Amino acid sequence: MNQDNLKRIAAQTALEYIDGGLIGVGTGSTVNHFIDLLAGIKHKIDGAVSSSKASTALLQSHGIEVLELNSAGELAIYVDGADESNHYLQLIKGGGGALTREKIIAAASKRFVCIADASKLVQVLGKFPLPVEVIPMARSMVARHLVKLGGTPIWREGVITDNGNQILDVHNLELSQPIALERTINDIPGVVTVGLFALRSADILILGTEDGAKTIYAETIEVDP
Repeated sequence: MNQDNLKRIAAQTALEYIDGGLIGVGTGSTVNHFIDLLAGIKHKIDGAVSSSKASTALLQSHGIEVLELNSAGELAIYVDGADESNHYLQLIKGGGGALTREKIIAAASKRFVCIADASKLVQVLGKFPLPVEVIPMARSMVARHLVKLGGTPIWREGVITDNGNQILDVHNLELSQPIALERTINDIPGVVTVGLFALRSADILILGTEDGAKTIYAETIEVDP
């Protein structure tokens, strides 16, 4: 079974968690499957809050109303993909460039359901380069800070986020303590946000596998205040 079919299996299973109201919708190839499938039950929801212009366009093409988060309030559920997940359901996200809006909507949602193919589950995060959204004038300065942290930042040239910013993809970082690293990188002046979703991890991970959907709940982890 190809990877695309595995993504669709995960997306199909996520529909079971949709129970009316307004929902948050992420960005990426797996989420595109979810949006296409969501169209079949759009009568069950009041609309969606989208994390990107691309997802907004796809939702609207299916006749699903897209609202601004400012007018939506707290969301019951957020469905999005990931580039990597560990067993605590801490994630690396941002391969599609929508990490800041994704993090905002995840924070505004009571439940975060992550959908992915089985290859995205790893023991330790970091094989996938870590995206960092930066204010353009601070790109080089932020890159120097990331080098001091042990990373190798590479500017994703030609990419401008929906917020008008740039992205550094950081290779070779030690990610054994994702919560601490998320805080450290977010504190660098000029960083908009980092694609580590550790402080607000997923609540449920649905993996598409050769044997069907596998649902994983986050392992217990101590979080410092």
